[in-house]
Amino acid sequence: MKEMAFASIQEIKNLLNTKQVSSTEVVSYFIDRLKKHDDLGASLEVFDARSITRHNTTSTGILFGIPGLLKDNIAQQGRQLTCASRSLEGYTATYDATVTERLQQAGAPILGRANMDEFAMGSSNETSAFRKVKNPWDTSRVPGGSSGGSVAAVAAGLVPWSLGSETGGSVRLPASFCGVVGLKPTYGLVSRYGLVAYASSLDQIGPVTRTVADNALVLSAMAGHDLHDSSSLNVPRVDYTALLTGKIPAGLRIGIVSNAIHAKGMDPEISNALEQAINVFRKLGATVHDISLPALEYGAATYFIISRAEAASNLARFDGVRYGLRDKTAQTLADMYRSTRHDGFGAEVRARILVGNYVLSAGYARNYYANAQKAQRLILKEFNDAFKQVDVLLMPTHSMPAFKLGAFDLDKLQMDLQDYFTCGMNLAGIPALALPCGMTQTNLPIGMQLVGPRLSEQFLYQIAHAYEQETPWHTMRPAGF
Repeated sequence: MKEMAFASIQEIKNLLNTKQVSSTEVVSYFIDRLKKHDDLGASLEVFDARSITRHNTTSTGILFGIPGLLKDNIAQQGRQLTCASRSLEGYTATYDATVTERLQQAGAPILGRANMDEFAMGSSNETSAFRKVKNPWDTSRVPGGSSGGSVAAVAAGLVPWSLGSETGGSVRLPASFCGVVGLKPTYGLVSRYGLVAYASSLDQIGPVTRTVADNALVLSAMAGHDLHDSSSLNVPRVDYTALLTGKIPAGLRIGIVSNAIHAKGMDPEISNALEQAINVFRKLGATVHDISLPALEYGAATYFIISRAEAASNLARFDGVRYGLRDKTAQTLADMYRSTRHDGFGAEVRARILVGNYVLSAGYARNYYANAQKAQRLILKEFNDAFKQVDVLLMPTHSMPAFKLGAFDLDKLQMDLQDYFTCGMNLAGIPALALPCGMTQTNLPIGMQLVGPRLSEQFLYQIAHAYEQETPWHTMRPAGF
């Protein structure tokens, strides 16, 4: 069963349907791979096979027998839910997230909890309180964050699919660093019920897979309206694989975001890979148009302010009173709050809470938070105006290949700017799909993203799948796995 490590979901389904393997054997096979490659740091916990069977009783469904991982900010009833933070170490979820429930209804065994940046705050997966995640293409480098564990596991062939979460690029950035496919859905398409909040107006759960078709299949299993989530869109369930014909829509107009592809500081190898991808789309019959998004320049600063403001509010609940870590030596309530939150949160989380409180404070909220909301509306308007001229946008996901672990320990601004090309879509609430489009001379993946208007996921998958069929990048595998 060695070839199953990097098999597509459909290939594994064929093995199951023809009874060449059983669902129990598939689960055991991937559990063994997760344990064998534990030094990658992709998982915080791998469940035992018996408990997985108890949690997954559905014997039918589009993902029957296809195992995966959930990022450790997504609730699984009776399992630990730590957000890779000491503040929640040992905490057990009391209910299933909607996506957890829907994936199990689709027959998918969930093998464990994926490692992540603490409370999803980071772009490199170096802020986990428990251990760092490594990039399977070069274990001296980061996989990207904050969904680095989810992405690294898929890229290394440890699971066929996983779920991450996005606030400013936390699925797409690591997907591009690791050479896999990652989706940031339309805001409200996927329920946030059971997702531990970072910035509630920006957060979305997204699937990670090795192929576009696999990604569409996983989204089909979990997307759709949910009464538990007040921000959930009242849209019907959709088969996102329905348009995967290998052809692009007739008359497709692709907008090339010129001020992104030719942005200052872009690695020449990434720019070259994007130009080659554009040529593939021309060959497929698309027309290409230059588009400029001037507000892109303000995206990172806008995201910085809004996300941290919401984080300060959301993380106020972790105070040691109701659940999680509590300093039991404190003599006063104020001391208990102060020491619990200091000891429970890592430096990155503490810094973001402090910034969030500052930009919301009296005398500063108008200068920072209110202005950021204005910039957010401008960003949305620019995207909407662009989609009046073209059908889809093509732009980079990252400006440089995956960097070395510790490279930006002393340069926090450069770390924050890793979200430069991705956070605009979170601010606008629109979907974006990251997929591999090349390799550097040092054998590191290069990714790009396709961006569409609200609820255009099926359309994005159709276009991306056609590109994927013309290129070899989704077949590339990291050595040693």
